[in-house]
Amino acid sequence: MTALRKVRAPMAAMPDDGAFLGVVASAKGYRWSEMLDPARSNDAIAISQQHGLPELLGRVLAARGVGLDEVAVFLDPTIRALMPDPSTLTDMDKAARRLADAVQRRERTAIFGDYDVDGACSSALVARFLAHHDVPCRIYIPDRLTEGYGPNAAAIEQLIGEGATLIVAVDCGTTSVDVLGNAGKRGADVVVIDHHQADEVLPPVHALVNPNRLDDISGQGHLCAAGVTFLVLVATVRELRARGFYGAGTAEPQLIGDLDLVALATVADVVPLKGLNRAYVTKGLAIMRGRENVGLRALQDAAGLSEPANAYHLGFILGPRINAGGRIGDAALGAKLLSTENEAEAARIAVLLDRLNKERKEIEQAALEEAIAIADRMLAEAPATSVLMVGSPDWHRGVVGLIASRLTERFKRPSCVISWDKEAVGGVVAGTASLRSVAGIDIGAAVRHSVAAGPLIKGGGHAMAAGLTVDKAKLDDLARFFSTTLADAAVRLAARATLAIDGALTPSAANDSLLDLIERAGPYGQGNPQPRFAFPAHRVKFAKPVGTAHIRCVLEAGDGSRLDAVAFRAAGQPLGDLLMGAASGLPLHVVGQLRRDTWGGRNRIELQIEDAADPRNQ
Repeated sequence: MTALRKVRAPMAAMPDDGAFLGVVASAKGYRWSEMLDPARSNDAIAISQQHGLPELLGRVLAARGVGLDEVAVFLDPTIRALMPDPSTLTDMDKAARRLADAVQRRERTAIFGDYDVDGACSSALVARFLAHHDVPCRIYIPDRLTEGYGPNAAAIEQLIGEGATLIVAVDCGTTSVDVLGNAGKRGADVVVIDHHQADEVLPPVHALVNPNRLDDISGQGHLCAAGVTFLVLVATVRELRARGFYGAGTAEPQLIGDLDLVALATVADVVPLKGLNRAYVTKGLAIMRGRENVGLRALQDAAGLSEPANAYHLGFILGPRINAGGRIGDAALGAKLLSTENEAEAARIAVLLDRLNKERKEIEQAALEEAIAIADRMLAEAPATSVLMVGSPDWHRGVVGLIASRLTERFKRPSCVISWDKEAVGGVVAGTASLRSVAGIDIGAAVRHSVAAGPLIKGGGHAMAAGLTVDKAKLDDLARFFSTTLADAAVRLAARATLAIDGALTPSAANDSLLDLIERAGPYGQGNPQPRFAFPAHRVKFAKPVGTAHIRCVLEAGDGSRLDAVAFRAAGQPLGDLLMGAASGLPLHVVGQLRRDTWGGRNRIELQIEDAADPRNQ
């Protein structure tokens, strides 16, 4: 109970305006608030009492909207409890029957995937399934720079020319009306497995399984493409079983063993960790710890990951390395790695991806510094800018999405980062862009509407992330369209940006028992945020820059207890300046997430600092 008292005691001292610790303007410009609002306080008590849980855990669950009758499944998410009948997804049975036909006929099949982690994992899932059944197949991943996102006519023609009579498009294809329609005319059936937002008009394919198509009422729109792909494979096995295919030397595939790939895609694609996604990640991490997938094992070794993988490792260690191939190297490397059974080939690709990831970081940093400078000038001239739109012909297309994420994080509004072609083609200077948004602004819908309205050549995506191609001559039209469509919603959201906090601690309470308790409500990610704690009026000791942009320090409480801490990408930023300035002994309110640091054989608890505030300025 000691840790619990230290979590709750500061809450009673909150000022009348409700700001946590009175912070209305932090180093990052946030107003701090309490994660558990008063309306849910009784829910927290009920959860703790009825389920026999520590009060802190009850508070964490209630703050994330977990209902009283949902607690058991939330704490123990299983595939059996959370998987729906795959047939509830529109076109699922048609897709399963067509894939079953391909298996029975050993039909030459092509897999067309996206170049990101979700696309690589989805492609590998289908390839491993077909390989188990001795079905000849190949994976085709388009080049991000020369082909762009989604199926294109030349690639589809090539695959058909190679003899493919079935094309399975994964993590793409929902908006490829003309390209995939022509595939059918050339004699190849197409099955699309996707999760991106859909228009009313769909491509005329054999089957299109996408829980986000307008006529799908399955309620599984939170799944990534790999999550949908797994359901398609479950349905296909069920269909083959019903046909009496298995037996007599042909064993059923153990699909559960590939949930490590589904978990990786689910975390890396930043889809909400709710419902089936929680089961995917929980079970997938358990499978990954067995190191059975040859490619994933090689990638963990290349990355120096010696501890059991967790959600953080999927999102920040393994995911970026898979993505590095699509960003600045061979787009197909990730899918090849995840689908191979060849140890030597896996080791070679993993080392290459690790090297490409290092190169990506260098390219990204240089472009990011320039993008921030441009954005600063834009906002100085027009503070009410709804969407930051920056671009350069010198920025690598493979990193524009990462830069957009950094700009959105920094300026708290949607960002569009464009890599312009250096020369005109057919009189058009085109730009390839990635967009990232903030909660409450559906950037994917805005992009789709912009395609229909005319300013864009093409585009699509999710509520929080999208991509587009635009004619430079129409850039002003696009900017006006975004401004009109989004009005001043982005600025209003930025003005009232808040950082929700679960409670307050001192270093002595940040122990293994507390982390064990927190981990019971994991895995954490989009839709289920990692608990965030404040350390009130702590002195900052030994603050120093490390690496290229980080600040490492030690927090000290009044009782002398200490906690190691690090603020990533904070050097030269307001947060970093505040931490460095406070190293002389000035107490600060510091907020962050606790984690176990086991790097290099260490075993300690560390605070990953997200924000800080000077108590004197509130």
